[in-house]
Amino acid sequence: MIIKTRLFFLLILFTIVTSCGNYKQIPYFQNLKLSSPVKESIDNYTPVTIQKDDILGIYITSSSAAESNAPFNNKLNRINGNNEDYTNTNPINPFEGYLVDDKGEIQFPVLGTIKVAGLTTTQLRQSLKEKLTKYLNTPVVNARIVNFKISVLGDVAKPDVYSVKNERITILEALSLAGDLTITAKRNDVLIIREQNGERQYVPVNLNSKDLFKSDYYYLKSNDVIYVQPSKTKYAPYDIGYRNATLIVAALSVVAIVLSTIYR
Repeated sequence: MIIKTRLFFLLILFTIVTSCGNYKQIPYFQNLKLSSPVKESIDNYTPVTIQKDDILGIYITSSSAAESNAPFNNKLNRINGNNEDYTNTNPINPFEGYLVDDKGEIQFPVLGTIKVAGLTTTQLRQSLKEKLTKYLNTPVVNARIVNFKISVLGDVAKPDVYSVKNERITILEALSLAGDLTITAKRNDVLIIREQNGERQYVPVNLNSKDLFKSDYYYLKSNDVIYVQPSKTKYAPYDIGYRNATLIVAALSVVAIVLSTIYR
């Protein structure tokens, strides 16, 4: 009977410890000291570079006559290499622009074949501007990756593929777009899948640690996939009913201990 009593006490203790232990895995950046403001330099950001299968939106203006600019913008309403026109002529539409081929090149009006893979959009703008000075007065080049997107799936509120309007997004911003992690998600083992330069990388990151901010993967690249793993508690109810049930079990355990003590 003494053994049974000890087992009941261990059951209660295990229930309490387990419920407290789960919470310890929930807060982000647990090793960040919040007693005073903290400043640190940002030295892990690198600009996004152009890769094959990117679609580039490029729009040219200049101080020359409008008809002089027209030849350089005559493919704004189609994917480069595709003769199918689209009715929307907005150059930032994701269905418009220049598709980077397997060689990392695009076919640009008048200028012909241009190697773009590995360049940032800033470098591309500067390169095109230099080439266009032969044809236009003070050319202005607007260029960006119009199909920049990231995917968030797993144990988040809104798993989806999200388009990025600019070329800078962090893992925290991506998770915010997805409605944040659910209460049952594993915050210390979030997976980033990245395809770059012909390689696929699988990188675990820990949201519980402030070291995340210094990670080379804190700033995302186009086509990155974030997978949030569910914890084992995903299959256990987390509502009030479950907490009430836990209390009931604990209470019944106490009653059982009392009864076993009386009738031993």
